[in-house]
Amino acid sequence: MTAVTDTLLNALEHCGMVEIDGLHAFEFALDEDDNLHIECMDGRNALHWEFTPAQIQAATFDVTLQSWLINDNNGEHRLVCLGDVISGDNDDDEPADE
Repeated sequence: MTAVTDTLLNALEHCGMVEIDGLHAFEFALDEDDNLHIECMDGRNALHWEFTPAQIQAATFDVTLQSWLINDNNGEHRLVCLGDVISGDNDDDEPADE
């Protein structure tokens, strides 16, 4: 759950996956100009969103739906920051040395 006082930028730094408009996106990153890029697949269609630093800063948190509302040139989008995603490359499956 995201605290109301958090910024979207802070929430993005602490999540492993985002959901945008109901679609799960593992690919999201800030570029060198602090633009947010989100990519995901919807069936066979690759989708891409890009948000400027001003749009990220203007995003508002909807407490009721526990999601962020962010606008771009195409309108409003609902963004959910999900917890850290655990990769399959961890060593937890190996027995501990005794």
